Amino acid sequence: MACSSKFLSLLELLSFWCLVSYVQAKPNAEAMALLRWKETLNQSSLQSWTLELNNGSLTSHSHSHCKWFGISCNKDGSITSINLQGALFGGNLSNLDFSSFPSLVSLNLSDNNLTEHIPPQLGMLSKLAYLNLSMNYLSGFLPVSLANLTQISLLYMGNNMISGELNQRLFSNWTKLQYLEFQNNNFTGMIPPEIGHLTNLKELALANNRFHGVIPSEIGNLKRLKALALHVNHLSGPVPPSFGNLSELTTLFLHQNELSGPFPRSLLSCEKLDDLRLFDNQLSGTVPKGLANLSLYVVLLSGNNFSGPLPEFCQKAPLQKFTAAHNNFRGPVPKSLRNCTSLVRVRLQNNQLTGNLDQDFGVYPNLIYIELSYNRLKGVLSPNWGGCKNLTQLKISGNAITGNIPGELGNLKQLGVLDLSSNQLVGEIPKDLGRLSTLNNLNLSNNQLSGRVPCEIGGLSSLDKLDLSANKLMGPIPPQLIKCLKLNILLLSSNYFNGSIPFQIGDLALHGSLDLSQNLLSGKIPSELGKLIMLENLNLSRNMFSGSIPPSFSKMTALTSIDFSHNNLEGPVPDGEFFRLAPPETYSYNKHLCGDAKDLPHCRITSLKNSTPSKDHKVLIIFSTFLFGVLSFISLVAVSFIFTRRSKARKKGKDATVSNSRNVFSLLNYDGKIAYEDIIGATNDFDDEYCIGMGGTGRVYKAELPSGQALAVKKIWSLDDEEVTEESFRNEIQVLAEIRHRDIVKFYGFCSHGPNKFLVYDYIDGGNLRDALSNDIRAEELDWSKRVEIVRSIANALSYLHHDCRPPIIHRDISSKNVLLDNEFKAYLSDFGTARFLKPNSSNWTAVAGTCGYIAPELAYTTRMAEKCDVYSFGVLALEMVMGKHPDELISTLQSSTDQQEIELKNLLDPRPPPPAAQWIEKEVVSVVMQAFSCLKVNPNFRPTMHDVTNALSKAQSHFYLP
Repeated sequence: MACSSKFLSLLELLSFWCLVSYVQAKPNAEAMALLRWKETLNQSSLQSWTLELNNGSLTSHSHSHCKWFGISCNKDGSITSINLQGALFGGNLSNLDFSSFPSLVSLNLSDNNLTEHIPPQLGMLSKLAYLNLSMNYLSGFLPVSLANLTQISLLYMGNNMISGELNQRLFSNWTKLQYLEFQNNNFTGMIPPEIGHLTNLKELALANNRFHGVIPSEIGNLKRLKALALHVNHLSGPVPPSFGNLSELTTLFLHQNELSGPFPRSLLSCEKLDDLRLFDNQLSGTVPKGLANLSLYVVLLSGNNFSGPLPEFCQKAPLQKFTAAHNNFRGPVPKSLRNCTSLVRVRLQNNQLTGNLDQDFGVYPNLIYIELSYNRLKGVLSPNWGGCKNLTQLKISGNAITGNIPGELGNLKQLGVLDLSSNQLVGEIPKDLGRLSTLNNLNLSNNQLSGRVPCEIGGLSSLDKLDLSANKLMGPIPPQLIKCLKLNILLLSSNYFNGSIPFQIGDLALHGSLDLSQNLLSGKIPSELGKLIMLENLNLSRNMFSGSIPPSFSKMTALTSIDFSHNNLEGPVPDGEFFRLAPPETYSYNKHLCGDAKDLPHCRITSLKNSTPSKDHKVLIIFSTFLFGVLSFISLVAVSFIFTRRSKARKKGKDATVSNSRNVFSLLNYDGKIAYEDIIGATNDFDDEYCIGMGGTGRVYKAELPSGQALAVKKIWSLDDEEVTEESFRNEIQVLAEIRHRDIVKFYGFCSHGPNKFLVYDYIDGGNLRDALSNDIRAEELDWSKRVEIVRSIANALSYLHHDCRPPIIHRDISSKNVLLDNEFKAYLSDFGTARFLKPNSSNWTAVAGTCGYIAPELAYTTRMAEKCDVYSFGVLALEMVMGKHPDELISTLQSSTDQQEIELKNLLDPRPPPPAAQWIEKEVVSVVMQAFSCLKVNPNFRPTMHDVTNALSKAQSHFYLP
């Protein structure tokens, strides 16, 4: 009996020991799986992931891994949750052993830098209920094994690069799923009808993909659905009537698809719907009145083919955004809009709406934007609009508005655009508009305004475009316009302006158009207008100008159209190919213009007909000779005086003040010859002593002017092919004239004098990036925060060129030699000699350009330029910034190998500066590397845009999340 008792005790002890061993071994396997995965990651946020081992076993603290960052366990020490959201580590999921986590319920790895595909082993997490892999760089297909996640309730995979079609098996097994987000990926194919099996679904987001075909009617089975986002796809056909079954629906986004058919009347059953967006589709028919019974805060119907009357809104809920623009709506403006004080944004333009502007609209204290243009509205412009204090844009053009412009509009301190054009407004332009310091676009054209333009117009310091054409304005053109330093377009045609053109207009920064045609202007055309070297369109026709066209106009090399017709001009037309090739009607109906232009007589000196002059002729000759002698004497005195003044000014050295006529910022004005002489003198006629760099299109010299200002002067090579030289010269001027950005080297102007053609830039005193990286001392000074900031600056500059310029500009030669640094290592993008405009509706084929080692691989078989060529070059530059040398070997390895590449960050970093110590800067460097790799994809379609890159580098991405 005693023996059996001892045996039983021994057996119990053995069982207890086995149980303890099992409990300890299980967490041990999970912890070791995490540690093995950690070794493959680029991370600094997982420092707490460490274990103390004793002969391969856990110490007494067997559950210590449960205290790791982002790890949660149950009472037995088994991991139930991994939450590493926003930890900013890089790597992939293939090295994580998912079979080691049988108790895992929640996995959140969102907002990191995960790459490559989603491994099929993820489907082994049989208890997983929450999975969030959004905001990474995952690619490849969605593994069918995820159908094994039968307990999944929340699934987020948006904002990645996942592609392929959705397998129907997934939706057959995910019966417990409540939240599904796959938006902002590259999914293709049709939305499977099996999605209707997800009867517990509350939110479904498949937006911003490439789905096509019809919307499956089975979505109507999802009766618990609250939010549905299918926008920005290629979906077609009608909106399914079954949507009327979605009684819990509050948000419906179907915009920017190819949907057709009538307005989905079944939506009237969705009484909880408060945000409806159907814009930019092909829907047609009328909008039912019953829509007013819904609790709508947002209604966006623009860009369809809707007709009939607009329904009433703002009755059951305070409407905030209401857009129905670019349709065929007819009839009166809904009366309910007058008292809808909650409105923030209204767009009803391009319809056929009727009504009275002063009766159908009220005061909206929250209104930011309203456009009612091109309807059939009548009435007057009420002073009540001055009460919309937050208004930034007021557009009511193309209607039949009468009366005066109320001065109360001057109270709109936030107003940026005021467009009242093409109406029947009368009276004078109110002086109060001069208080609108934020206004950048003022369009009052095509009305019946009269009187003089108020001098207060000079108070519009932010004005970019001023259009007062086709009115009855009179008096002189106000010289106060010179205060509008940002003015780009000035249109004053078809009025009764008289007097001469204020010469001060030549000091404006006009780039677009100057149209003074069809007025009563007289006198000579000011030569100062020749300083408008960036001007594209110039129209001075149908006035009473006399004298000649100033020769200084030949410097206006950006011109694309001119018109001097119907004046009293005479003398030679300006030199230059553009003026020579202008159409004959450009110079027609003038007194006596001559020159090499088509249909103009050649300019010549008329000889005397008689060899023996008459007495009157002799008197005239004697008087002319005397007058010529007097003028010559005066000229000699003036020249001597100017020469003396110039000598004294130069002797004062760097402290001397340079007069306006010698200001290098007016390099291309009428006095450009003096600026030319200044630069020739400052560089000793481009002596090698002053050369600071050499490129493919010319040499760069440093020029220190007498004022002490330093400039960089790029002298264009004089090639045998003069057309090639001229093309490169004009091309760089044309591109640089379009851009103004803090991360692009500032362009001041150019000179073209005889064989010398040169461009003038701000002098950046730190040299180029290539030289800095090749110098060990300077490379060590380039710490990691400076390097990240340089990469970010160049990304911002390229994003501006690609996405903010119209048309987009392709640099075509992104390399470290074309990045300039100042003494504080601030970076500037330079050298636009090979840059091109990306013209719409054009094939954009061109010769291969760029620096060897930075050229995109697709240019080996095609010469079609696109933004993605710059993106590739940027990727090379970003890696060069990290490695401290050109990454040619690494790129060759990446592109020649078909296997997955595992690269540790420490093996990439330039060893000369100290390694990144702070966690935040290490994350920044990792982000640069990840973006560089994504830019170096062989297939240009897989590369991000520069806009995406700048967002990723700044971590300022705005991701759509359903309410």
